[in-house]
Amino acid sequence: METGYITTPFGRRPMTFALVKRQVKTEQAAADGSIDKWRVFRDVSDARSRLGFQDRALAVLNALLTFFPVPELSNDGNLVVFPSNAQLSARTNGIAGTTLRKCLGLLVEAGVIIRKDSPNGKRYARKSEEGNIEDAYGFSLAPLLARAGEFAALAQEVAAEQRRFRITKDRLTIVRRDVRKLITVGMEENLSGDWAAAEACFVEIVGRFVRRPTIQELIASLDEMSLLHEEVSRRRCHVVGNLTGGG
Repeated sequence: METGYITTPFGRRPMTFALVKRQVKTEQAAADGSIDKWRVFRDVSDARSRLGFQDRALAVLNALLTFFPVPELSNDGNLVVFPSNAQLSARTNGIAGTTLRKCLGLLVEAGVIIRKDSPNGKRYARKSEEGNIEDAYGFSLAPLLARAGEFAALAQEVAAEQRRFRITKDRLTIVRRDVRKLITVGMEENLSGDWAAAEACFVEIVGRFVRRPTIQELIASLDEMSLLHEEVSRRRCHVVGNLTGGG
């Protein structure tokens, strides 16, 4: 992989300081050894929400990797792939040109790939007399190698967040069910206590639920419902205690 040289985009595409920093960071983090391209792709896929893109951009990245001829990314070889937009579109099930260019831009902005544009903006490779690639213009996959550890860490963080989300959601479901049934018993059996107020509080909490909650919203709802659960449980225990002579 070439080192110590900053490339700029062809044509009207702007060169930003952020792009310069990403290229410099990639060069500085250039790692020895190699990594399986599909392993790092899975990490990028899992961390896509953190990187700022969605499934279509992943499909484009997948297509780019299919044009890299070997399974492993390594600094020993050229990490630039140079498919045309037509070839990329064919390998992404006919994705439209406008969407394709947007996805490529997102991958560049996220620092997952780097543009290496030719003098005329075309993508191609120059080969030696022996048939080896001497230089290529297209998209460098070097960031996937250089940032492999970072992508793996991001993927692990996302997985941990997803586990926490599922656990919190399950707990909220159980507490909500318990509160609902405890209030229903209290009202149906005319137990002493202001069960109507508890019912109103329950309805109010549930009314604030959103269809796609964040983990913070789930935690807040769980805290509220847990407090109500404690209150209605104390009421029921107090009633039971009185009935059994414990009061």
